[in-house]
Amino acid sequence: MSAPRRVVTGHTPAGVSVVLSDGPVPVSREIPEDGVGFHEVWNTEGAPARITAAEPSEPTERTLAVPPPPCGTKIRVNEFQPGHLDERGLQSPMHRTASIDYGIVLSGEITLILDDSEVTLRAGDIVVQRGTDHAWANRGTEPARVVFVLVDGDFDASLVETLPGGLAGLMHGGPRA
Repeated sequence: MSAPRRVVTGHTPAGVSVVLSDGPVPVSREIPEDGVGFHEVWNTEGAPARITAAEPSEPTERTLAVPPPPCGTKIRVNEFQPGHLDERGLQSPMHRTASIDYGIVLSGEITLILDDSEVTLRAGDIVVQRGTDHAWANRGTEPARVVFVLVDGDFDASLVETLPGGLAGLMHGGPRA
């Protein structure tokens, strides 16, 4: 699992645009038993996102939780290795987050599992995952690399009323948290 390169820009005290850092993402995490790796690229807290000359601290070290911070965003690269399916054919547990997630498949293929259907996504495909109960599975033979951009969301009360169990199973932490 090689960490992607991250280039972060900022400003000098005189307002000149500069590169602040250029190198591998600083935070990566693997769950070997699930065959999944996470590369934390960036996150923001609050909206609109505060733009300063330089970040006061490394934002990827704030939290490894799946959902983004309140009114915030998160971008990560996930790698799903083949051959790590449970008895139901899933690589991740079914889960729901209060977020809009844009998933962009960079390489390989990954299957999105919903309550009543599945769809296989390949390199170049994009999924807009809107707070649905879902899981992932790499049923292919090659690793699947997917960029996820997560945007904090808020469930409409009329939708919550229709969800089995409401928001009781909402994921607030990270994988295996």
